[in-house]
This record gives sequence, structure tokens and C-alpha cells, in this order.
Amino acid sequence: MDSGSIVHIDYDLFNAGTEKLIETTREDAAKEHDLHDESGTYSPMITIVGDGRLIGGFETHLAEAEAENDYTIEIEPEQAYGERDASKIETISQNVLLRSVRDSNTLAIGAPVEIGGRTGVLQFMSAGRARIDYNHPLAGVTLRYDYRIVKVVEEREEKIQTLMRMNTGREDFELEFDGDDLTMTLPEEMAYDQNWAYAKFALVTTLREHVGVGKVVFREVHEPRRIDEEE
Repeated sequence: MDSGSIVHIDYDLFNAGTEKLIETTREDAAKEHDLHDESGTYSPMITIVGDGRLIGGFETHLAEAEAENDYTIEIEPEQAYGERDASKIETISQNVLLRSVRDSNTLAIGAPVEIGGRTGVLQFMSAGRARIDYNHPLAGVTLRYDYRIVKVVEEREEKIQTLMRMNTGREDFELEFDGDDLTMTLPEEMAYDQNWAYAKFALVTTLREHVGVGKVVFREVHEPRRIDEEE
């Protein structure tokens, strides 16, 4: 698969040692392995080949993959989330822990906690002490991916809408082209999104690198507010 290709991937991710399903994009697989979430949405993952969004072992294999083929690969920890690091397991006072969480009722062994901007897992709490593991939950785990590239995005307009959805979670943009120059009309709500002011600069680079657009104009339209007349 060419670097820079925008692809949709269906996959099942397993702990290769225990055969336990960790996550999946396929609803039937979630049901089969008792991992189904009624409130969840199951759809292929969208990614850009070679863009560094995936773990190294998956990126490497994806570069050689072809659409509509089924693959099963195992990825060792050094090409996934690394080996477990004992220095990332820390013991702190229970008072520090309690001051760091908004609601102490959410504390539970095995639950995530955020301390000083770092997220870890609470392993132990007793006698005024607490032990936090800051390793990635999948550190030290050999992973198995069963995956298939179900679609390669080819059309220019669909590429742009796909990239916008990946980066903003929205796809209701109006696009106009003048050669390679692009004018994009934004949903009105975007103007009130504080993150948009920063995100758009990175998006311009992404659009140029992966779609080859030239000048990019983001257009805001603010319709007048209408107050319905009382009958």
C-alpha cells in the first residue's frame, strides 16, 4: 500500500498470549467474544498509510499490504507498546492520590487515575499508600491483528471529507475547487470551537501533503438569527 494512501481497515486485535480480544471494528466479532457494547459504533478504522498514527509493527506490515486481502500478524512488544518498565511503577501517599482525583468514589483497583498530568492504573491502596502503574496497559504484550483493508479512498473530494472527519469528527463541509485551490465552507458551529483555531493550521499541511491542494480558504457563514413570531 502506497505511503499516504487513505484507507479503511477492519480489524480484530488480540492478546496473542491469551487469545483474548482487546478491541475490534466488527460488531459480530465483539458479540462472539462477549465484548459487545450496545452504545458503541462499529465501523472500519480510517488511517493514512505511513503517517505514524499506528504502532510500528502494524505500520510496517500495512506498507506491504493490499486491499481486500485478509492478514494475520503478530507484533512483539518492541514494535508495539514496548516492554514493561519497572521504573514507571510508583508508590505515593494515599493523601496525594485523593487530592489528585475529582471524585474519590471512582477509585478502584485496576481503574485509571491521573496524577500530575500522567495517566496510570491504580494497582494497590492500603495503609496510607497507593501504587500507580504508568506503563501502557499493553506494554509487554505480544499482539495479534486480524485485519483487512476494505477500502482505499481515491476521489479528491472524498479524501478531503475523510481527512476532515478524522481530525474534527465532522463531515458536513461544503467544498469548492478552482484548479488545485480549495475553498471550504465550515459548519457555523465550528466558529465557536476553541480547538479549531489551532487545528486548522495542521489540517492545511495534511491537505497539501495527502491531497495536493494549493491555496486553502476556510469560509465561515453566519446566518441571521430568526425569532418565530408568536401566533
